[in-house]
Amino acid sequence: MATVGETPSAKRWLPLEANPDVMNQFLWGLGLPNTEAECYDVYGLDEELLQLVPRPVLAVLFLYPITEKSEAERIQQDNVMKEPNSKVYFMKQTVGNACGTVGLLHAVGNITSTIKLSEGSFLDRFFKTTASMDPSQRAVFLENDREMEVAHSVAATAGETEASDTVNTHFICFTCVDGELFELDGRKSGPISHGPTSPGSLLQDAAKVIAGMIQANPHSLNFNVMAISKKAED
Repeated sequence: MATVGETPSAKRWLPLEANPDVMNQFLWGLGLPNTEAECYDVYGLDEELLQLVPRPVLAVLFLYPITEKSEAERIQQDNVMKEPNSKVYFMKQTVGNACGTVGLLHAVGNITSTIKLSEGSFLDRFFKTTASMDPSQRAVFLENDREMEVAHSVAATAGETEASDTVNTHFICFTCVDGELFELDGRKSGPISHGPTSPGSLLQDAAKVIAGMIQANPHSLNFNVMAISKKAED
């Protein structure tokens, strides 16, 4: 399942299920052609299982439980947050349970030079309109976007699990921008850098960070990892 919103807002959406089929239909319907990219399950963080994921990997989505420890870490990171990297597409999350959608927008927003969005589609218009906005302005724009709200609602009710707006898990995104691994979490003040990476090692490098987050919460089973991979040329 999915998500919790940190910044207070009158709006709450139903959470997206951590399901590649749901994510794919959502993204494809919004203007990411199915010939360009696709979501896949990552079945484990061991190298053998990572090798099963189609390449190249463009972004990694991670669903994790919100705990007292994760909240303390988030607050600590925000206290030492540096000026955000302007090359990273980042937005805040103000709508409750919208983290699945925000995670997907973070993923697509940082690979627009690698993929071709359908001209005039929702995603094409969204990123062109919000390109010069700051993270908070992008959040408000999403909050007021009725078309996205409807699309999210359709996707949220398309999963195998009965939708509920009471959840304690959260989606974040990992992506490579200018040779650097960034964690993108709309509940935080800005992107978190996790050091050097490359398009070829993005999945492995993100897996190391994710493994550390899982080890920090050994009593929880509510984890899920998905990759968004570029489709092979015919």
